Amino acid sequence: MNKTEIEQIMGKAEVLIEALPYIQRFNRKIIVVKYGGSAMVDEELKRRVIQDVTLLKLVGFKPIIVHGGGKEISKWVSKAGMEPEFINGLRKTDEDTMEIAEMVLGRVNKSLVQMVQELGVHAIGISGKDGGLLRVDKKYSDGKDIGFVGEIKEVNPKILYDLLEKDFLPIVCPIGMDDAFQTYNINADDAACAIARAMKAEKLAFLTDIEGVYKEPSDKSTLISELPIADARKLIADGYIGGGMLPKLNNCIDAIENGVSRVHILDGRIAHCLLLEIFTNRGIGTAILGEKETKYYHE
Repeated sequence: MNKTEIEQIMGKAEVLIEALPYIQRFNRKIIVVKYGGSAMVDEELKRRVIQDVTLLKLVGFKPIIVHGGGKEISKWVSKAGMEPEFINGLRKTDEDTMEIAEMVLGRVNKSLVQMVQELGVHAIGISGKDGGLLRVDKKYSDGKDIGFVGEIKEVNPKILYDLLEKDFLPIVCPIGMDDAFQTYNINADDAACAIARAMKAEKLAFLTDIEGVYKEPSDKSTLISELPIADARKLIADGYIGGGMLPKLNNCIDAIENGVSRVHILDGRIAHCLLLEIFTNRGIGTAILGEKETKYYHE
């Protein structure tokens, strides 16, 4: 074995050693992963995300996947001869669109279950309708009726606790019911946040199409690696956060205020972004920290 080969092997060993304290720290802890964006469209990225989550499960974490499917829904709505319509960034969901959305999300859900099973981990796909997991009220956008879009009012996490106890990896699609048992589509970010809150998850990770939170969105050098919750509130108050990042960051703050220790915003287009963020000292995205959380555990 030559010197280069030995150095490569030693490099792999150093990576494993760097990961060890994080594996110890989060062993048997719940982590909710919101999976969406381009990482759901690219088959190679999809495979790598599922590898990441499966590895987390095998090293002792208790992951839960909450997935979206907006791009796939839009594709099938167009195929049905309808035009996808959005109001303030939220999909207007009439009865026909709701039927398509539930069908598409169910299909996506079972494809993810299949990929996890292929890696040797038992997974179960459910929707927010199963076991009364997600109860909703009708949601309005600035007073406008946007159809069958739900605002989560209650989470009953019993079915998730039961699945975790039986060593399954739960995969949740964001469909819920109101008190009259009417079906509603739910924003996947909202669903992930509500589930993480209800289960007092140790971590909530959003896989997105951006690298993280920037102080100046037009300047990539202003990426913020760690953002204490007080600083996050100040960024919003000072007007630095806008567009699609605003509701996402508000969801992060809400999760931390309700018991989640850390929330991560990651670029799902980067292969193995979950592992890089969770198991390395510096990470690659933005970690939003609760008031009692310190900075990097191991400098």
